[in-house]
This record gives sequence, C-alpha cells and structure tokens, in this order.
Amino acid sequence: MNGKSRTSCIFTQQGRKGINQDAMIVWEDFMSEDVTFCGVFDGHGPHGHLVARRVRDALPIKLLSFLLASQSRQNGPGKTCFNGNTKKLEAGDSEKDGPAEDKSNSLWREAYLKAYKSMDKELKSHPNLDCFCSGSTAVTIVKQGSNLFMGYIGDSRAVMGSKDSNDSMVAIQLTVDLKPDLPREAERIKRCKGRVFALQDEPEVPRVWLPFDDAPGLAMARAFGDFCLKEYGVISIPEFSHRLLTDRDQFIVLASDGVWDVLSNEEVVEIVSSAPTRSSAARILVDAAAREWKLKYPTSKMDDCAVVCLFLDGKMDLESDYEEQGFSSATIQSNHSGNAIESDDGQKSEPSLQRNFTVRSSDESDTYGRLVVEDDGNGETFPGEDQNWSGLEGVTRVNSLVQLPRFSEERPNP
Repeated sequence: MNGKSRTSCIFTQQGRKGINQDAMIVWEDFMSEDVTFCGVFDGHGPHGHLVARRVRDALPIKLLSFLLASQSRQNGPGKTCFNGNTKKLEAGDSEKDGPAEDKSNSLWREAYLKAYKSMDKELKSHPNLDCFCSGSTAVTIVKQGSNLFMGYIGDSRAVMGSKDSNDSMVAIQLTVDLKPDLPREAERIKRCKGRVFALQDEPEVPRVWLPFDDAPGLAMARAFGDFCLKEYGVISIPEFSHRLLTDRDQFIVLASDGVWDVLSNEEVVEIVSSAPTRSSAARILVDAAAREWKLKYPTSKMDDCAVVCLFLDGKMDLESDYEEQGFSSATIQSNHSGNAIESDDGQKSEPSLQRNFTVRSSDESDTYGRLVVEDDGNGETFPGEDQNWSGLEGVTRVNSLVQLPRFSEERPNP
C-alpha cells in the first residue's frame, strides 16, 4: 500500500466513505531500463474499488503489449525504436530528430488508445465484475529517458514540479480534469442525449445524467466502466500528450481528486519539494490533504487519497533515511528484471481487501511474465465484501455518483 522504490514513493489513505477505492502503481524497468510506468486510479460506484484494482493490474500489460505489437509491425522483428536509454535532450533540441520523434510519438498514442479501448472492453464483458454503475478514473504516465508520455481519463491529475529561470519551484499541470462542463465534453454528451447539470446544493459540481432519469450523476466525462452512461456520451478514450523533460524538471505527482479537492497545484509542489526526505513525500502530502479536509469541510466525509511521487533524476534517499520514516526496506520488492514492484504497508503478513497491491510479484502470479492483450474472462474472481458501499450515504463534499439508476439491478445480462 505504502512505501518507496528506486525512483518513487507512494501512499494512500482511506477516506470516510467506506472501503478505499483508490489504487496506484509504479512499474520500473517497464520495457527496458530507464522506462517507468506510473498510474493512479480512483474508483467510484458500488464496485469501484474492484474496477480500480482491475485497471491497475491489467492496463499496463495491455499498453506494453500493444506497444510491442506496433513496434514489431513498423520496424520488423528484431528491431526497436523504444530504447529506454534515450539521449537527454535540451528543450531547444526537440526539432533535430523530428521524423523519428514523430514516429515514436505516433506509436505511443496508438498504443494508449488501443490499451484503454481494450481495458474498457474487458470490463464490459467481465463475468465477475459488474461495471454497469461502477467505474474508475485513470491517470497514467510513462517516463522513457527524457520523454514523458501521458494518457488519462476522469479527474485524477498529474502535476510536475520544475524550476524556473530564477531556480524557484513552480507547478506545471500536465493533465486536464475531464469534467462534464468542459465545452467539448458537454457538447459530446448532449449530442448523445445525455444531460449535464449541477445539483442546487453543489452548483460547482457538474454531473452527467441519463436522459430519462435523474441518475447516476457522474462527476466526470470520461471513465472506465460506467456502462449505464456509455450510450449517452461518457467515453473511455484517453487524452494523450507527450512532453520532453529538461534538467529543470524535478518530480511528478499523480494523485486522486481527494488531494486536488483541497490542495492547489502550487501547494502540492511546495509540500513535496520541502519534504524532509523523498521517501516521505507522498505520506506527508496525504497527511496535509487530510488536515485540509478537516479544516475546509468539517461536516463532510473525507475522500480517499492516493499519491505517487516520481523523482525525475532517478535518485532517492539513503537507506537510513528510509528506515527513519518507519518503513521496512523488506516491504518493497524492487524487481530489476522488467517486472513490476509490489509494496505492502509493513503491518500485515497476510493479504487483505484493504491492501492496494501496487502490482503482483512473480511469486503471486505468473500472468505478469507474459503479455496478454485480452483476458480470457475465466481466470479471475473477486472476493465478497462484508463492508457495504457507503459512497452515496451521509454528507459528502463531492461524490462521483449521486444515485444508481432505477433499472440498474434489472438489466439483462450481456
């Protein structure tokens, strides 16, 4: 759940709405050395925690699979344009290798679009996971040398801390919160007969509604799952962007909206940059968000918070600093063979539903030793939950869903 790797630290804290529906991942040596995949996924709805975990586990595999397939088609067997040891470029040097860079950018874009499409298709046909009124956001980045590729849906956000010409730290927002009131999003939803409006008691929160029912009131325009709204303008097509990193860029923060609801981009960058140790940055940021929830919204239920901090120079604290933060170095299994890293909270030896597996180790599942684009639909079952989903109960500042459609339990099986 919480810990650090060679280049990053992660932390999540359950809010007061029920089970923690956030999930996150850091996968070092994603394709090769010097390539890192990071993601944060914020679930919503009765089964949102299961959707977020499934996306976290499957989406990176799909992205890698589609990327390698595109590489093979365009370059022929045995050739690659995805060498992780990409030369560090200055901002002004981006034009030198234009055609090659355009080709790489195009391949990444295609892989992102196909991976997100395949992920949503898998969720729709999953035999043990009802995503009709449950879904998840996704903000995912791949750092490949000095290149940063990003794909995202929903309202989880990525922000970068960078130094300006005066060596002052500044915040650069890398993604856009895909809310229903953005002109392009609202136009698409209305064209598909969906409705966009805010409730009277929360006029600052636009939501997506069915044409014939004041439900479910989804507070984002794009998401995995949420198939009750997919015919009415909600989509899972990601926004994709590419950025060339420079030596002034220090770190990237990925977080769910539980953080961004109460802290500005500038506050987040300031908190991370001033953390006493890098390995503590994610935890300190979540602690700050929790305090702000109590101060700004004392009558509201705090939302779940999940944070990934990726440090772009590839350096972390010394092991002694790591121990000082209360983490056990044994809780992180950093796998340098191209597999993902898995972290635990260091408190429990047995798996539990509250544990957000960052990624499985090879001992838990050999699935991650293979590249499978489509799931066979028979391999995964989800444990039952004793804890009722309470995302629609009580006083909350912003729920991703307001209520379930009346027909949601009566829908025919696909």
